[in-house]
Amino acid sequence: MKTKISKLVNDSIKELNVFVDDAFTSEEEGQKILNIVLDSEEVIDLNKVTEASRIINKIIDQHEELLDDVDVLDIYSKEKGDM
Repeated sequence: MKTKISKLVNDSIKELNVFVDDAFTSEEEGQKILNIVLDSEEVIDLNKVTEASRIINKIIDQHEELLDDVDVLDIYSKEKGDM
């Protein structure tokens, strides 16, 4: 799943200096969730996640087969901790 989504969206979000670090499905409270995890060399603020989400949503909408049996699309960034 990660490879497929990365190929679809990384070129479109690279100007934001973010990329897809992981993409996987999970289940929570009976709902199937498609998780897309963004990463960057820098800290990703909420505005950047929002911008990337808009771009990714448009692309995913064009590839509806990725959302088969998925109830929720969750796009978020990795946490940056102390190094």
